[in-house]
Amino acid sequence: QVQLVESGGGVVQAGGSLRLSCVASGSIYSISGMGWYRQAPGMQREMVAFVTGRGVTNYADAVKGRFAISRDKGKNTVDLQMNSLKPEDTSVYFCYVDHWCAGSVCGNDKWGQGIQVTVSS
Repeated sequence: QVQLVESGGGVVQAGGSLRLSCVASGSIYSISGMGWYRQAPGMQREMVAFVTGRGVTNYADAVKGRFAISRDKGKNTVDLQMNSLKPEDTSVYFCYVDHWCAGSVCGNDKWGQGIQVTVSS
């Protein structure tokens, strides 16, 4: 099985920066795409940034030019550098893997537990 552990959340003033990190652990021998989603209270979970298995990056329009995703396939990590944060970026951020194989088991749609990011105005 695969576990995803996020770190780096917290409280920051508008205009500030935070860096989120996610590490996938387990007897992993392959992971396809990794990325970040977020969900604010009463809202649907939405994609923030994603790196496909082939290295193609995608960003939500709301974060383009402010956020940057980076992935280390060798370490099974994915980071999200968030700059020029706005109060509307306040949310719980989730690390996500779309397809993985560990040991003799493969699976889809693995989520981390989520980490709170709060941007004060």
